[in-house]
Amino acid sequence: MRKLIAQTYRVRGRVQGVGFRYFVKYNAEAFGVRGFVRNEDDGSVFVYAVADPDAIERFSGAVHAGPHFSDVRGVEVQEAAIRKLSSFRIE
Repeated sequence: MRKLIAQTYRVRGRVQGVGFRYFVKYNAEAFGVRGFVRNEDDGSVFVYAVADPDAIERFSGAVHAGPHFSDVRGVEVQEAAIRKLSSFRIE
């Protein structure tokens, strides 16, 4: 069985209204990451991701880069408890 890790990301900058959540979902599905993404009231985007370490590393790079029209100014990454999820969703 593969080792799983979980991380949360708080992404700040111009990340709402630019397709950021859909970009994150697309990359999560491409890399086999489960979890969710949601807009926060303070203008940031929150991401929860669980996958094997290699997938998390590739996914994290995409989160830090963001889609073309975004402007990621900062990403806070924290280790998180592993939750059993079957897919990646936009909340």
